[in-house]
Amino acid sequence: MDSLRLGLIGYGEVGRVFSAGLRDAVAWTGAWDLKFAEPASSGEALVHAASAGVHACGGVAELCAQADLLISAVTASSTLAVAQAVAPHIRPGCHFLDLNSASPGTKQQAAALIDAAGGRYVEAGVMTSVPPYGIRVPMLLGGAHAPGLQPVLARLGMDAQVASERLGVASATKMCRSVMIKGLEALVIESYTAARQYGVEDAMIATLQETFPGIDWTKQGAYFFSRVAQHGRRRAEEMREAANTVREAGFEPFMASAIADKHDWMAGQAQAGHFADLGPNPPWQAYADALLAARPAGSAD
Repeated sequence: MDSLRLGLIGYGEVGRVFSAGLRDAVAWTGAWDLKFAEPASSGEALVHAASAGVHACGGVAELCAQADLLISAVTASSTLAVAQAVAPHIRPGCHFLDLNSASPGTKQQAAALIDAAGGRYVEAGVMTSVPPYGIRVPMLLGGAHAPGLQPVLARLGMDAQVASERLGVASATKMCRSVMIKGLEALVIESYTAARQYGVEDAMIATLQETFPGIDWTKQGAYFFSRVAQHGRRRAEEMREAANTVREAGFEPFMASAIADKHDWMAGQAQAGHFADLGPNPPWQAYADALLAARPAGSAD
C-alpha cells in the first residue's frame, strides 16, 4: 500500500469509481461533496461512502488538511468554484489533479488559484467514458507539475500520459474531441428518433452501416441514448465548456452550443420520467418511442 493520502472532491459517478479503484492502493481515502450537507441527498451518499471505506469530510478544509493528492471530479460548471474553495486550504506541495471537462481558459484560471496558494495544479483530459475503464481510463496530463505527478499516478495503476507542460493542451484535446463525440450522440438521438417516426429506421441504419462498417450502429445507438438519458445534464455542462473552448479559439461555437442544448433537452425528458419504465438495457427504439410518445399533442401528423 502506498503512503499517499487521497482526497476526492466530488462523490458522484467518477468520484466513486476512483475511490473504489484506488482505495486499496493508498493509505487513506477521503471525500468532500456538497451533497454530504444536503438533507435530500446526504443519506445515500454518506451510506455509500461509509460502506466503501471512504471518509466523508465535513468540509473542504478538513479534506485538504488530510490529503497529499486531491482529485477534483465535479460537473464542468463547478470546475473554477472548486479551485476557489480549495485554494485557501490546500497544503503546500499538495498535487491537485483536475479531471473536470473544462475549457483551457477555465483550467488556466483554476491553476492560477491553486499554484498561488502553494499547491501543484495538474490538468487532466479524460479521453473516454470512465466506467468501462475505471482508474485505467486513458487521460492526458498538462501543466508544469504534470511530469512530477505522472509517475505517482502510474504507480497507483492509472493510465496517465503527459501531453504538455503547457496548461491548456490536454484540456483542448479533450474538449475538441467532445465536440465530435457528444455531437455524434446528439445527432444519433435526433436522426434515429425522426427515422423511427417516419418508419425508415432500418433503411437509414443500413446506409450508415454501409458507409461506416466499423461501427455497429444499432448497438452504438442504444449506448448513446442510454448515456445521454442518464447523464445529459452533466454532458450539457461539458458541451458549454467545449463551446467556451471554441470561443477561446476565436470562433462562434454554433455546433457545440446546439449539442449542449440537445443534451440538456434529453436530460429534461429523463427528469420528466419518460424513460422510467424502459427496464434494464433497453434498445434505442424504446428510447425513441418514449420520446415520440411524449411529444405535445398535435406536434406531428
